[in-house]
Amino acid sequence: MIYLGIDTSHTYLAAGLFTEEKVLASVQKECWKHQSEEIFPAIFTLLEETGMKEDDIEAVVITKGPGSYTGVRIAMTVAKVLASSKHLPLYTIGTLDLYAGNETCAVVLDARSKRVYYGRYENGVRTGEITARAAAEAEQEIGPEEKVIGDGNLVGRETVFPDIISNFVQTQKRWQKVEQIHLLEPEYLKTKEAYLVRRD
Repeated sequence: MIYLGIDTSHTYLAAGLFTEEKVLASVQKECWKHQSEEIFPAIFTLLEETGMKEDDIEAVVITKGPGSYTGVRIAMTVAKVLASSKHLPLYTIGTLDLYAGNETCAVVLDARSKRVYYGRYENGVRTGEITARAAAEAEQEIGPEEKVIGDGNLVGRETVFPDIISNFVQTQKRWQKVEQIHLLEPEYLKTKEAYLVRRD
C-alpha cells in the first residue's frame, strides 16, 4: 500500500510517500508559518520523484497534535479533503508519539510563553500523559543521561528532530484509523491554560 504522510504541526513541513516497509520519497524542512504555501508543491514533487500519480496514493496518515493551532489544521484539512474525495482510509498519530518513534526518550516541543509540550517514552511507548508545562519544570524532571527529542534548547539540551517520515513507518502499530473523517478535530490539551499556550 502507498501511504502519504504529512506533519505540519510544529516547525517543519514533513511530507512523504512510503509503504509498510520503506520510505519512497520525502521532504522535511523548516517552514514555520509557511506550511500552507509549501505543502502542495511538496506533494507534487514527491509524486514526480516517484513517478506516481495522485490516484496511486492509497491511504493518508497525519499528526493530530498537540502543536501549532494553525499548523495542525493545515495537514488535517488537506488530508480530510483528499481522503473524502478519493475515498481513502485516513489515520492519525499524536505529534509527540510520532517524534518519539521507537526511542526511549523525552519529547519536548515549544508551546510558547516559556512552556513546552512534554512526553516521556520507553521504546516508543508513552509512559504518562502529554502535558503543557513550564520549560524549567520539564528541565528539572529530565535526567542528565536521558535522550531528548525536539526543542532541547528549551530544557538546556541540544535541539534534535527525527526523520519524521521514517518515524511514520516505524509507528504503524500506533496509528489510529479515523472512522468518521468529517468529525476529525485536532487534539489539544484539555485545560484552557494549555489550549491558549500556542493559539497561532
